Amino acid sequence: MKKTIKLLAVAVAGFAIAACSSAEKMVQQAENVKISCDPEVLEVVAGSIDADVTVTYPADYFHPKAILEVTPVLVYKGREAAMKPFMYQGEKVKDNYRVVSSDGQTVREKVHFDYAEGMEAATLELRGVVKYKTKTWTLPVRKVAVGCNTTYMLVKQDGYLSFKKDNYQEVIKQTAEGQILYNINSADVASSQLKSQSVKDFVAALDEIKANERKTLTGTEVVAYASPDGGEKLNTKLSDNRGKSADKAWDKLTKGKGVADPEVKSIGQDWEGFKELVEASNIQDKDLILRVLSMYSDPAVRESEIKNISEVYTSLKSSVLPELRRARFIANVEYKNYTPEELVALVDENIDVLDEEALLRAATLVRTADKKAELYNKAVEKFGSDRAQFNLGVLALSQDKLVSAEKAFAKVQTKDADLENALGVVAMRKGDLDKAIAQFRKAGNDDAKHNMGIADILNGDYAKAAQELADAKGCPFNKTLAYILNDELDKASKTATCKSNDMAYLKAIIAARQGNQAAYNENFVKLSKISKLAERAANDIEFSMFK
Repeated sequence: MKKTIKLLAVAVAGFAIAACSSAEKMVQQAENVKISCDPEVLEVVAGSIDADVTVTYPADYFHPKAILEVTPVLVYKGREAAMKPFMYQGEKVKDNYRVVSSDGQTVREKVHFDYAEGMEAATLELRGVVKYKTKTWTLPVRKVAVGCNTTYMLVKQDGYLSFKKDNYQEVIKQTAEGQILYNINSADVASSQLKSQSVKDFVAALDEIKANERKTLTGTEVVAYASPDGGEKLNTKLSDNRGKSADKAWDKLTKGKGVADPEVKSIGQDWEGFKELVEASNIQDKDLILRVLSMYSDPAVRESEIKNISEVYTSLKSSVLPELRRARFIANVEYKNYTPEELVALVDENIDVLDEEALLRAATLVRTADKKAELYNKAVEKFGSDRAQFNLGVLALSQDKLVSAEKAFAKVQTKDADLENALGVVAMRKGDLDKAIAQFRKAGNDDAKHNMGIADILNGDYAKAAQELADAKGCPFNKTLAYILNDELDKASKTATCKSNDMAYLKAIIAARQGNQAAYNENFVKLSKISKLAERAANDIEFSMFK
């Protein structure tokens, strides 16, 4: 009797082991297998979807002689993307797959998918098949993750680049000048000097200034000099006396013209004027004279050394020094240039009176792209303006005309940082990110730095992008986006200041991530009115907690 009971017990035990280790039981007990995904919500980074999937098989689950084939599948919009299956085997299988112990084991695998349109609403599934000898069983499908974050794809890839600036002056400072000459060692004004062409032209200029409503006389000067020969002390006194006599001559010339009294200055020995005249002259050995001026600063030494060059000094006495015994009459004038309204009117009425700077400024004032292009082309044609040629390329990019932009930039002669950056923007818009990055690095200016921030977002380096875009001005959409992606929501909130529909979308994301229902509702109302944004928002995993 005892023997019978013992045999029965062994049989029951053997049946229990067989039952627990049956390959078919792997299907029946599949719910006991624990699966997790990191991240819990899938995310597209640099065009890829990557995640770590962890599967824990409990003890007595994996049949020693079974093979398990697990296929990660991304299901989206009626389509599927499947990876190559992960293959596992029990301890007694003689194959080259990964072994899973029947005592229980945790395995971790990396899943990867290339993003395709529509995957933002994707579900990651694991589909398993158990194989034992000639039989196969299909495991229940396990959903691992639902939804895929594509927020980085909101990045604006138009690029940062600026038009070349004009140097147009709204007020132009001008001067009108005349001068009288003195005899050597004299401070008396000869009557002939007051009738010289130089003085006549100066007096006429004063009359023209008074009659011209665009011109304002802002100040007058009398500046007296002495030629640098005869000793510094003597020439200082002579220059002072010439200043006094020139001031009296000024009174005679401007009597009844309503011109303010001049500021009288005495320079003394005119070494600067001497140097200028020598440089402009054809005097033999003038380089020797200029060398003396550079070597010595003491006026007496200078004069002595120059006089030692006897032949040269003879030429100086006749052609240079007399021109330095003088007094200058100076009128300082402010000329009021064309107003913005006048510039716009002249574009149609008399464009030929506009110089290069006026054409470049006018291009910033007209509204239509065609009119801007007309002005830039005029500046190129008439003045060979390289800035206008560059601006034609920027204008083409603003209209998304890549071919036209490339042609315009190819004609730019100045190969500077602005051009390198612009070529990088063209490459980025064409999808050649590597070339774009190379151009931005070569440029190295502020615009290129901000464009590197865009490239960093596209490449998934959000921390670096936030740094590169930190000082971006204007409506800093990409800057705000970088802070969101880098999980710096406080900074993102502070920069999301401009009022646009696109920025409202980012504000809604910030609110959703912060769990701020009121702020989310406020911005989502705006999005619902824009069909393109509303369609995206409907599938955006960022808003799942409020749906």
